[in-house]
Amino acid sequence: MNTKQLKSVVKKVAIATMTVFVFACNSEAYKEDVAMEAVDVSVEFESTVYGNSNNTSQNNNAPVQEMYKDIKIIKSATAKYKVDDVKLATAKIKKIAAQYHAYISDLRFQNTLYQIENRFTVKVPQEHFDAMMDSISGVVSFIEYENITTKDVTEEYIDLQSRLKTKLEVKARYEEVLRRNAKTVEDILLTEDKIRIIQEEIESAQGRLKYLTSKVAYSTIQIDLYQTVEYVDEPTSYKKTFGDKSKNGLSFGWNMVEAIILFLIHVWPLLVAGILLIVFLRKRIKK
Repeated sequence: MNTKQLKSVVKKVAIATMTVFVFACNSEAYKEDVAMEAVDVSVEFESTVYGNSNNTSQNNNAPVQEMYKDIKIIKSATAKYKVDDVKLATAKIKKIAAQYHAYISDLRFQNTLYQIENRFTVKVPQEHFDAMMDSISGVVSFIEYENITTKDVTEEYIDLQSRLKTKLEVKARYEEVLRRNAKTVEDILLTEDKIRIIQEEIESAQGRLKYLTSKVAYSTIQIDLYQTVEYVDEPTSYKKTFGDKSKNGLSFGWNMVEAIILFLIHVWPLLVAGILLIVFLRKRIKK
């Protein structure tokens, strides 16, 4: 092989090597570009989903809030607490009730050889029910139990409203018939009897609605407070002191005086008659 041919071969090898190197560089650049485009797409996709989720939650919250606003629930609770001082704890709970526009409906105090108890019922507006329970828990020293119950009366409430509306419409139609179409006495009496029956049903439905409304508006909390005391044996017999005997003697003497005075007041006609008889007899004896 001569020098010219050797140079030609070296030149071809160099060109081939440069070509392969250029293609390799282009291939790596292409892969990097693809990877970055994929990352951009994923980020945009995540931001799009996040935006849609916020919009969806905001759109769904409004009807949910409206739905819960129309629900009629009766709340009630029974609780038993141990306290250090029953009278002091009762006074604090009364102050808490006044803060939440609540009131105590009944109260029963009991003092035994073992413990002091105070049981009472609190009527509190439903919107303050949870806050009232939390505030009471901060007053007591030990929670023995707390039972909270709820009763959904929405279905009954809506049913009563619809029935009441229908009965009012029927009553209005009967009154219209009574004014315009009832001509004979029999028709008038029959229509009035129908109106009377419907009016009784309307009043019954209105009373039930009023009852449910009051039960929903005010929740009931039955509270039992107790305070343990040291056990003391009950004495089998009691011995009166000198002071007690003196009080009893004075009381007995005063009672006797009262009895004598009352006796004389009751028999005063006999006393007057006796005095007159004595005066008359003395005059006769002198003569």
